[in-house]
Amino acid sequence: MIPLFSSSQIKEADHFAITKLNIPSIVLMENAALSTYNAIKENIRDLNPNERIGLICGKGNNGGDGFTLARHLLNNDYFVNVIFLADEDELKGNAQTNFLILKNLSKINKNLKLIKYKSIKDISKFKDCTIVIDALLGTGTKGRLKEPYDKIINGLNELDSIKIAIDLPSGLDVDTGKGDIIFDADLTITMAEFKTGLFHSDGYKFSGKVVKGYIGLGPEYFDISETNKYLIEPEDAIFGLPIKEKNIHKYTSGKVLTIAGSGKLPGAGILATRASMKAGAGASILVFPRSIRTIAHSHLKEAIVDIYEDDGLEILREKNISEFSERIEWADVIAIGPGLGRDEESQRACLKILQKYPKKIMIIDADALYAMRNEKYKTINLKNKILTPHNKEFADLLGINIHELQSDILYWGKQFATETECILVLKGAPTIIFNSAGEIFINTSGNPGMAKFGTGDVLTGILAGFCAQTENIEDSVIAAVYLHSLSADVLLNKKSEFGLNANDILENLPSAIQFLRYSIAKTY
Repeated sequence: MIPLFSSSQIKEADHFAITKLNIPSIVLMENAALSTYNAIKENIRDLNPNERIGLICGKGNNGGDGFTLARHLLNNDYFVNVIFLADEDELKGNAQTNFLILKNLSKINKNLKLIKYKSIKDISKFKDCTIVIDALLGTGTKGRLKEPYDKIINGLNELDSIKIAIDLPSGLDVDTGKGDIIFDADLTITMAEFKTGLFHSDGYKFSGKVVKGYIGLGPEYFDISETNKYLIEPEDAIFGLPIKEKNIHKYTSGKVLTIAGSGKLPGAGILATRASMKAGAGASILVFPRSIRTIAHSHLKEAIVDIYEDDGLEILREKNISEFSERIEWADVIAIGPGLGRDEESQRACLKILQKYPKKIMIIDADALYAMRNEKYKTINLKNKILTPHNKEFADLLGINIHELQSDILYWGKQFATETECILVLKGAPTIIFNSAGEIFINTSGNPGMAKFGTGDVLTGILAGFCAQTENIEDSVIAAVYLHSLSADVLLNKKSEFGLNANDILENLPSAIQFLRYSIAKTY
């Protein structure tokens, strides 16, 4: 796991470096700028000397980092345009010191242009720049941007340049991951340690590739710093894979029962069932309406289709539960919800199953989540349950507006998981996992090609398959989420994100597992 930190924790690290290690703050700024320069050289491979680079610098320490970086770029033969917002007497401390150095350099070095910002027209001074670097606003950014910052960032985003952010993209709240107008970075060089908001919500969209900069404080400080937020690494997925013992047989390697599918949406249950077997479950059964059983039989070769009497209605009803109650008791894991439908009878049946079997491990998805809305989830013991909503489903479950949810998605997810003691898998880009202990795990694999019908059904099946094979449910959930997305990533070697579909991800899962094993073995 890669730990993530809040803006206040990073400020505390700066304070520790200055007061306990006696590192002067101006040295921290110099280290930050030099490491930013090195990160640019390492990550922008085709950048040559004599190219023009633009920096926009604000009034605070982030602007000071920009002034200092401009000097390193200048010393390495780049043409540098610096637009600065503050008058000289408005700047304070180290930012002012580094601005004055730059100002003196401008008198003897023609490769440097210092431009005091007067209007949005000044952004045109960057039109010939290969790279534009954002040193405008720091971690104190909260709420809606005021003029001229909103217009400046919009103007910068329109430039056809490689865009780099120092510490964070201006306009982003690095604690909530949200912002109204945000600098659209291709690369973010964040100081000291990774900050949570760079990796989810708007931060995930606008931060681009995120790498660490160095301020002079070693990793040993952060090794003892507490956090409950993490990025998932490939090693975590390997660790969470079920172990296949040599003497297992089909009934000891995971028994999955899938309660899913209806006349309107028969494919959802089929995808989930097939995915559970691709994930290694030894025995997988789909319960399905009798009147449309041939659809399931034609697509499931290895799994069993256990039918219930639907009287031609093609839906699950409460009276059907007794027909497969023995199967529920038999199963190690129940997957419930995909494609069941939202008619009243199916919803009542679904809610009844959730209430009747409180000790069963269940993957609750789609229409089963819908059945729990309007606080009905409070009538269910969710302790052994894995819920897999997307944002809209989760907002409906909570009874709040989706915009309220997205304003601080980590808060809502953590609160729900700790209160209900469930494992919450909040699907999205990226998918975020919340556990009952208040820990948060952000997935690092996946691509836009996954935004298709059926991919969530496949995830449900993989979760059920993995969880049925182990007692360590949380680790299996982490592995399932990562590998589901990794399967889609590996497929990009063969096809574009436009052509990916749920079945591709399902069929490629074993290859993704092999790819991950090989990659980890090669690394070590």
